[in-house]
Amino acid sequence: MPVKRTHLRVAAFAAAGVLAATALTACADDASSGSGSGADAGAGSTGGTAAGAAKDATKVKIMVGGLDKVIYLPAVLTQRLGFFQAEGLDVTLMTEPAGVQATTALVSGDVQGAVGFYDHTLDLQTKGKHVESVVQFSQAPGEVEVVSSKAAGDITAAKDFKGKKLGVTGLGSSTDFLTKYLAVHNGLKVSDFTPVAVGAGQTFIAALQQGSIQAGMTTDPTVAQILDKGAGKVLYDMRTPEGSRQALGGLYPSSSLYMNTDWVDSHQETVQKLANAFVKTLRWMSTHTPEEIAAKMPADYAQGGARLYAQSIKATLPMFTTDGVMPQGGPETVESVLKAFNPNLRHATVDLSQTYTTRFVENVAP
Repeated sequence: MPVKRTHLRVAAFAAAGVLAATALTACADDASSGSGSGADAGAGSTGGTAAGAAKDATKVKIMVGGLDKVIYLPAVLTQRLGFFQAEGLDVTLMTEPAGVQATTALVSGDVQGAVGFYDHTLDLQTKGKHVESVVQFSQAPGEVEVVSSKAAGDITAAKDFKGKKLGVTGLGSSTDFLTKYLAVHNGLKVSDFTPVAVGAGQTFIAALQQGSIQAGMTTDPTVAQILDKGAGKVLYDMRTPEGSRQALGGLYPSSSLYMNTDWVDSHQETVQKLANAFVKTLRWMSTHTPEEIAAKMPADYAQGGARLYAQSIKATLPMFTTDGVMPQGGPETVESVLKAFNPNLRHATVDLSQTYTTRFVENVAP
């Protein structure tokens, strides 16, 4: 287990923008700043700035790899519960469904934080970028590999991916990473199949139904809608710790709040407030039912209906931590998975202790 980073570092963070060679898309999907309770906030947004909010509240922009994905539910829920405001924060949540673009927004300095998969911190370190997880939301990917009903007879395991078109959120995203691992771990090469960027939600479902892809990796609430429509079947379910162990060999920390290390070290008070807010949300989630959680979320997130949305939350809840702490052995599992298919990582030395810190979540009051 790598040593937890508890000391102050002055990071030599390379000039931002090297990764941002292409312009961001969809970043204008600004999910309004401020926070409000589920009762006060508008149904189609994550809430408006509460009346009487302190003018000197610290402003923070966070890019989320898909605001309506259940795996990133703590981001919006924290705002809906008013926990950001309670910490004196004015947080703007933005959405970029392709996780790799959310990372680009962070590295280029467009936002101060990103809610996405922890595995990007390892990948970025090999490129000279210092980014770390400061709140670990999950201990499993929350991802599901689904196969279309038409192709279910041909694809019964990852060994059958050869020659197939497989849906991923975006090329270079964590769904792309995990799909490649499943293939390589089951005797194939990454060149044996074709990854197709189909996003999530309705675009993913349409691609599956129309035959543009034969299988693909996605999350809830998309999974629940696919199963409800009879459009596909579950091939690998990584929404639980046990499912993660079976598919990936161990716990796989995924959804997290990660930030540039130099920003963390120079804004410790703000980072602590963010950690306070998110950990309060994780605790709240662990003591409330899926239906109660769903009721706090924007109504338009339940595209398949309230019942199906609550069901999708229930199926995904086991992936979340209750304290924001990095799970024991998790970083090692992520490193093993990435090195299985990524030649850049395979031949690189990754300092796992620099990819996350627990000092902020451990300082959250009981």
